[in-house]
Amino acid sequence: MNEELKDKLEPLLTGRTLSEALTILPFYDEEIRERTAEERLTGLDDIYDIYISSEMSAEIYNKLYLAMYRSMEKKYSVLAVKQGYQNMKMMRKQVFDSVIGGSDCFTVIGNAGIGKTKAISRAAELISGNRVIELSSPFTYVIPCLTLQCPFDCSVKSMLLEILRNIDLILGTEHYNSALRSRCSADVLIGNVSQLCMNHVGLLVIDEIQNVTNNKNGTVLVSALTQLINNSGTSICMVGTPEVNVFLAKTAFLARRATGMQYTSLKYDDYFKKFCKIVYGYQYTREKTHIDPKTTEWLYEHSGGIISNVISLIHDAQEIAIIKGMEQLNIASLRAAYEERMYMLHSYIAPGIVHNSSSTVVALKKSVIPKNIPINDDFSAHNKKGSVSIQELYETSKAKEVDYFSLLREHYTVEEIKI
Repeated sequence: MNEELKDKLEPLLTGRTLSEALTILPFYDEEIRERTAEERLTGLDDIYDIYISSEMSAEIYNKLYLAMYRSMEKKYSVLAVKQGYQNMKMMRKQVFDSVIGGSDCFTVIGNAGIGKTKAISRAAELISGNRVIELSSPFTYVIPCLTLQCPFDCSVKSMLLEILRNIDLILGTEHYNSALRSRCSADVLIGNVSQLCMNHVGLLVIDEIQNVTNNKNGTVLVSALTQLINNSGTSICMVGTPEVNVFLAKTAFLARRATGMQYTSLKYDDYFKKFCKIVYGYQYTREKTHIDPKTTEWLYEHSGGIISNVISLIHDAQEIAIIKGMEQLNIASLRAAYEERMYMLHSYIAPGIVHNSSSTVVALKKSVIPKNIPINDDFSAHNKKGSVSIQELYETSKAKEVDYFSLLREHYTVEEIKI
């Protein structure tokens, strides 16, 4: 590796130093609870800025840093100079060969809302130090980590132009406008982008890669990215949701690009409890409350172990409490946030239900079913799990025109089982 480049790279962080560097805790002043509703509602948005380091974020940081480092080792070497000549041939539509060889291509796959995009953003900030590296010999600029999104239509040309546009935004160059004026083909454009990535980009991160799943151009786009890797020696990280696994598992060629890390929703463990306690402490309602195990369990049930859902519940619960004059963060305001603001997610979260992908039916896990409990306008008084029979819930759902399955979830813990 170029010694000057090596000296200017940010150091690799580990352990507690890394955890503290990744974590973001916005300043919080207890006195804000005494201010006007307007000030408290605007200050409430600070909750969205909270980020607490996890095992996932540490793994992603290390993977991205090491991939970037391997990519940097190839820059400005003899092979890089030879590859530059080959890229020029490609841009002139001449026969060319890949000399420098490929670098890392890996995936970060995880459920929507678990925080993988934020983890990658935090990792990229630490890797680059929020700066562009300036070298004197040869004089050039290097972007340690460049992040962009996969085009919704999976167009190869759109992807290549997006890379150029992002490079221009950071370096102040005009490659994007030049490519538009020349109206060059994707074959010619990939030679140009390969050369720029080889000279100026350490790691390329492509988010929303699941767009390739249901698009006829998906395989072509992944093939183009493979060619970009081989022609530039630049590491590429593809980030997406689990649905992309089915697509990448189709062939060995695609499956090789699927090696990497996979994450699901959080377990009910010490990290989740710690996360809830910290976020719950950012209170903007008049009355101060403290989180207890029952509330933490409720948050887990009604968030599905998804970090973004926890944030939304605590934020919206306080917003509702302030607007409606309840002025307290508790189960009542959290339930109001769940029912009023997150109704579109109910079928995905399904509190009280244990999911099993091989299941074919839904069965009760706990079924204490007392008989002859009247259903009337005071029905909410019986709103405890196991206190109302299934038949009565069914009749109530019909009479009050509410979803039967939602009522069932409120009163029983159910589990899918295979029969």
